[in-house]
Amino acid sequence: MATARARRRDDGCCSANFLKYVLHIYNVFFMVAGLLVLGTAIWVLLDKYKYVALLTTATYPIITYFLLAAGGLVLVVTIIGFCAVSKENRPLLLLYIFCLLLIFLIEAMVGILAYIYQEQVHDELVLNLNGTLNANYGINEDKTAAIDFLQDSFDCCGAGNYMDWESSRWRMENKSGINIVPDSCCKTITVNCGKRTHPSNINYSGCLDRMEDHMKGHLIILSAVGLGICVLQIFGIVYAFSLYCKLKDFTDVHL
Repeated sequence: MATARARRRDDGCCSANFLKYVLHIYNVFFMVAGLLVLGTAIWVLLDKYKYVALLTTATYPIITYFLLAAGGLVLVVTIIGFCAVSKENRPLLLLYIFCLLLIFLIEAMVGILAYIYQEQVHDELVLNLNGTLNANYGINEDKTAAIDFLQDSFDCCGAGNYMDWESSRWRMENKSGINIVPDSCCKTITVNCGKRTHPSNINYSGCLDRMEDHMKGHLIILSAVGLGICVLQIFGIVYAFSLYCKLKDFTDVHL
């Protein structure tokens, strides 16, 4: 009886050796997926991310940083997985399963949250962007820098259009100033170029639509990556748990 049970460890489509082979292949794909997740999060952080300071909620940066953490965790977990499978270490394999489950939950949360938030971006920007620009430009140093970055990067001026600056706190408190709009509104930025609002000199398009399109594009990618990669964890959890049970049976045979 014991010999028959031990034989099942190495024979058949669900043998321990077969499961080890599958998990080694899975770990390679999982590592590549982790690099993809990490690369996507880093790309989002580097691509015009400075304007995040203008958002009134922390949802967008939370999504990005959680995906970044998940990508980094994947690389660590794959090492645990390789060691657990190669050494047939059941406690380490259990840790590996737990980590896979944790990453699954993080990426599923990121995917769902990104999908939901991209539906709400328009309303948030409509309600808050113009007020944020008007209340903070020239007052808050960090947000002033973010506004200049936004207008320069997206070739836009104001939230809806350049006329938004007429009612801004910056304009009202500097009526004697030369500029009508910030220099970052200019097509070619030079000192005090914002004194002339001719269409040949400044961008007439508002920043809201361009910022919204940019954020939605990123959020769709974050959602697709989060939900797509988390499906991969299901296979890893199933195979790893199967190997854990198989090794338990084999251990019981030798007790």
